[in-house]
Amino acid sequence: MRNFPDDLCDAASELLGLCREAGVMLATAESCTGGLIAGCLTEIAGSSAVVDRGFVTYSNEAKNEMLGVPMQLVIEHGAVSEPVARAMAEGALERSRAGLTIAVTGVAGPGGGTEAKPVGLVHFGCALSGAGTGHARHVFEGDRAAVRLATLHAALAMLRARIIASA
Repeated sequence: MRNFPDDLCDAASELLGLCREAGVMLATAESCTGGLIAGCLTEIAGSSAVVDRGFVTYSNEAKNEMLGVPMQLVIEHGAVSEPVARAMAEGALERSRAGLTIAVTGVAGPGGGTEAKPVGLVHFGCALSGAGTGHARHVFEGDRAAVRLATLHAALAMLRARIIASA
């Protein structure tokens, strides 16, 4: 029995195959998902050939200590922001053997949202060695579980698009 829905496992399996073909290792840097992306990837047998590591950096201090995200960046923009998502992805790239990373930081809810940063807002950073760091911003609907699941879907899709574009 799988711990994730079949469509997510299929997407993770396809992504792992693409990375294997390209000879690229993956790492994750997760805040609002708390390790779900790494968990979904490692649900697939043989993932150890592609997945290097996952950083769960829920607190601002963890983002700073584990990924090197400057505290000044967090103070100026907030943890849920494009600059922090990009810095998380780049920090994961620098602190791993991976050539491709995904970072997510958001407001999963049910509390914590503001008018400027509503519940469901998630910023994504995706770094590819030698090719820079991409960013995406989504506002997902639903409860905490729905926001986290939608974030997982979007993260796998972003990684897939990035590895395909680099081929």
